[in-house]
Amino acid sequence: MNKLFAQLVEKRHLDESFLHPKYQDLIPASSMPDMDKTIARIKQAIGSHEKILIYGDYDVDGVTASTVMEDALTLAGTRPEDISIMLPDRFLDGYGMSPRLVTRAVDTGVSLVITVDCGSRNHAIVAELNEHHIDTIVTDHHECEDTLPEAVAVVNPKRKDFTGPAALKEMAGVGMAFEVAQGLVDAGLIEKGQEKWLLDLVLIGTICDSMLLTGENRIFGFYGIKVLEKTRRPGLKELMRNAGVTKVTSESIGFQIGPRLNAAGRLETAEISLNLLRTKSAAEAASLAAELEILNKKRRDEQRAATDEIAKRGLTEGPVIIETGKWHEGILGIVAGRLVEKYHKPAFVLTEVENNIYKGSGRSFGDFSLAEALNYAKDSIIGGGGHAGAAGVRVDGAKLYEFREKINAYYDSLHLTDQEKYLRSSADLATDGIGDFTLELMEEMALLEPFGPGNEEPIFRICGAEIVEARRLGADGKHLRLDIKGKDGKIIKCIAFYAPEKWFNLYPDDVYDILIQPVINEFRGTRSVEARLIDIISQE
Repeated sequence: MNKLFAQLVEKRHLDESFLHPKYQDLIPASSMPDMDKTIARIKQAIGSHEKILIYGDYDVDGVTASTVMEDALTLAGTRPEDISIMLPDRFLDGYGMSPRLVTRAVDTGVSLVITVDCGSRNHAIVAELNEHHIDTIVTDHHECEDTLPEAVAVVNPKRKDFTGPAALKEMAGVGMAFEVAQGLVDAGLIEKGQEKWLLDLVLIGTICDSMLLTGENRIFGFYGIKVLEKTRRPGLKELMRNAGVTKVTSESIGFQIGPRLNAAGRLETAEISLNLLRTKSAAEAASLAAELEILNKKRRDEQRAATDEIAKRGLTEGPVIIETGKWHEGILGIVAGRLVEKYHKPAFVLTEVENNIYKGSGRSFGDFSLAEALNYAKDSIIGGGGHAGAAGVRVDGAKLYEFREKINAYYDSLHLTDQEKYLRSSADLATDGIGDFTLELMEEMALLEPFGPGNEEPIFRICGAEIVEARRLGADGKHLRLDIKGKDGKIIKCIAFYAPEKWFNLYPDDVYDILIQPVINEFRGTRSVEARLIDIISQE
């Protein structure tokens, strides 16, 4: 075992169950609340050839969860013509069960609605479905209220009355859909082992919804990589080919697969991504993947244009960035996130969606909660809410100045200090040499994939590294190549995309502590270890 990997395993307290998880160690689906009621109602629907409508969400978790639920029902014996899927429209419906769902269910003769990744707080919609004698099964992973919707079953481990294993609370919506598939296996409705083919989508949805990659999700991730590498889905194969994915990792999912699947729901309709995942046709897969490629490029262009516009005109004053402009509402959250990364301040980005009505998304970090800030400014907004780190808001244009003042006043009232510490990277291990960054280390580190919350990609601190060469890369010169030498005399090449300007003022023989993440570079059949540059720390 490589010396650095051995130290990493010891520091993270990783045991055999983490390094080589066993599929059979998954917690039984029967541990989920209302799973028995769910399986019984689905079994009844299959036997009576009832029409079932799956209702999801427009993000990657919702789209993958919808597809997993459809596949599970099909494997269990539901006729394809008895299953339909409906996704909300980001621009018409927003998040959660839409009133349009009731109309669709009634008009198409549906007798059972199964939600994925939503529904726990949609009491009124479930009640309206009940009035039409349409049953609802809710499968979800979001926070619940004190009371639950009057559904046949609510499969959500975040129910206030749930006393089962805590690990179940960390699953994504697609994980909940997979629990139903497992329940159908246990009931003898799906042949044991066939459900494993659903893990390609479970992996993608879990990573893209930023769930903790420990416990059940560790097992999903470990086996999901193996399944995604062999996926039977023509759409995923074509999407990965277009995206240039040659190896399935958390990085390729988070930065290549996920953004393309998300682009449709952000700019047009998530139905495009849903159809890509569902199609059995290679020709349709190629067409849909090409469409997503175009949408993702458009999303990147619009995102870049918005961030560049904000940078050129300068930020509004105050500890919280609050910017308005004429931007596509589907990119607002991404732009807010980029502003946080660049300026190290919480940010709201808003665009006019109606006559002098603005809709926005916020992103935060550290001790500043957006949900609490919006509550403080509730008299200055039309509506809004969310979590500490991410939230949405609607503001009357006439109250934009007041909204900005209230949000910044709330920030000032907290008297926060050194919030940037929450954005700083810290190293797992420190070393003064380069020689241990070998292909052997990279192969052993691959055992830890997929990386994400709770299982972050390791960062190494090279102490007293000497600068050998620093030069700009790219047509616009915004990227940095940095060659550094360890105290063992070995050299490693580091790359930083869109590097801070101060990093370009480095000179040969200067000495710094360098934070890196090693990566494998393949060029003309030769594999070598290079590094992603994370931070440069002065020794003064």
